Amino acid sequence: MAFQTILVVDDEPHIVEIVRDYLKQAGYRVVAAGDGQTALTLARHERPDLIVLDLMLPGGMDGLEVCRRLRRDPVLAEVPIIMLTARVEETDRLIGLELGADDYVTKPFSPRELVARVRAVLRRARGHGPPPGIIRVGELAVDLTKRSVTVGGQPVSLTPTEFDLLAVMARNPGRPFTRAQLMDLVYDVAYTGYDRAIDSHIKNLRRKIEPDPRQPRYVLTVYGVGYKFCEE
Repeated sequence: MAFQTILVVDDEPHIVEIVRDYLKQAGYRVVAAGDGQTALTLARHERPDLIVLDLMLPGGMDGLEVCRRLRRDPVLAEVPIIMLTARVEETDRLIGLELGADDYVTKPFSPRELVARVRAVLRRARGHGPPPGIIRVGELAVDLTKRSVTVGGQPVSLTPTEFDLLAVMARNPGRPFTRAQLMDLVYDVAYTGYDRAIDSHIKNLRRKIEPDPRQPRYVLTVYGVGYKFCEE
């Protein structure tokens, strides 16, 4: 799957539409459910990377119960959950977090803030577990621990941003990244929209690591999407 999948669970169609539009614009694949049982069925079928879950749902199964069942499911127990709700009482928030929600957003909300929360939670989720030490493809070797790169055994000097871009893609060979996703993963500050800066960094990176930058071997363009690292 090229993009991470977000399951949005809310019984208000206009909220689902807004959230879906903003998440798709940010580069995510979105599926939606309007009640708790459908949410559980979709979660088991789609295996989403994150769930945006409303607390107040029709059909006798509210968001808290959905969260409880997800956390008991051995396959879905570690899926990040952001609760989205009109309830503002502290007790509701504490109950949701105690059940295993990763974050909590109250209505009315800013769609941009929700997207930022999704990115932050996914970023934390990706941080679990040690990264591989050295990634080798062809003549290229990326040492993630030492933050060093060699081509044909010769060291290559990269800026921190160039290295981070290469490392993000090299950890996920074959997965396309949008420019916005790369901006979000590489920069510590909030993404401000100037995603074309990524093109300049990629151009410089290719000049340093590619045998022929005009016909790249390692960092490939995915037309209409962004970039990806080659698969062995």
